[in-house]
This record gives sequence, C-alpha cells and structure tokens, in this order.
Amino acid sequence: MADDKETAEALIAELQKNIKDAFAVFDHESNNTVDVREIGTIIRSLGCCPSEGELHEMLAEVEEEEPTGYIQFDKFLPMMTRVLLERKYRPQPEDVILRAFEVLDQTKNGYLTQEELTKYLTEEGEPFTQEEMEEMLSAAVDPDKNVILYKDFVTLMTVEDT
Repeated sequence: MADDKETAEALIAELQKNIKDAFAVFDHESNNTVDVREIGTIIRSLGCCPSEGELHEMLAEVEEEEPTGYIQFDKFLPMMTRVLLERKYRPQPEDVILRAFEVLDQTKNGYLTQEELTKYLTEEGEPFTQEEMEEMLSAAVDPDKNVILYKDFVTLMTVEDT
C-alpha cells in the first residue's frame, strides 16, 4: 500500500514540475504570474487540447475576482494538476481526425482546397480566426499541389498520447 502512495506522490510531483516548467517559460518577470493570453499555450504544451469554451471555463476558475489580465501560479497549479490527473482534454487520435477530413472531402479526392477548408473552419462550430486560418494553411498546404493533402497533414498535427 505504501508503494502505491509513493508512486502516486511521485506522479503528482512530476506533473507539478512539468506545470511549473511550462508556466515559467511565460513568466517573463519571474513573479509567478503570466499574461492570461498565454494560458492556452501553456495548457496545450502540457498535452491538453481544450476547446475555446473549455479554455474560458478553466480561466474563469483561476482568474482573480477582479481580473488583472494575469494568472497567478498558485491558482493555476491545483487546477492544472487536477486536469492532468483526470486526463481531461486529451487530443483526438489520428484516425478520428482523419475520418473528419474524409467527411469534409465530399469528392473523395484525398485532399481539400484552401477555400473548402477555410469555409468549414470559419463558418461551422467554433470558428477559426483569420490569423488561426493563415497559420494552419501555412502548415497544411502542399506547396507543389496547392491543396491540403489531409492524410499527410493529420500525421503532422497529431501528437503521441503519453
């Protein structure tokens, strides 16, 4: 029984070290605070992929009563530790993302045009911003064919689940 407790404590200590390290990258003034706009990047760097709505819920949990535009590490750590322990907001597996692209590819060509992908991602669900679309297209578009070969892109954009 003691081994299980020690294993759990070691896991929590490792998670909290990873959280602290990720937070520290954006704590530019070394005062245990980061700009609220950086929290999504920190959370995603820790392997979580919340939607924008879920991210806003997480921010509401850790933001001060009077929002300052900054998040305190001592508020962020317990919330993020819980999220990681519960394995919340895990990324979608490659096959699920591939099936989503295949649904969008109504002509079954194995690719989408920039216009098609832009239409789907800016008019449906949680719409991408222009900046997000430009960033995605810069990584997604095959420079030779000028289309998104989504099988290659899915492999590029998925992460291994640890």
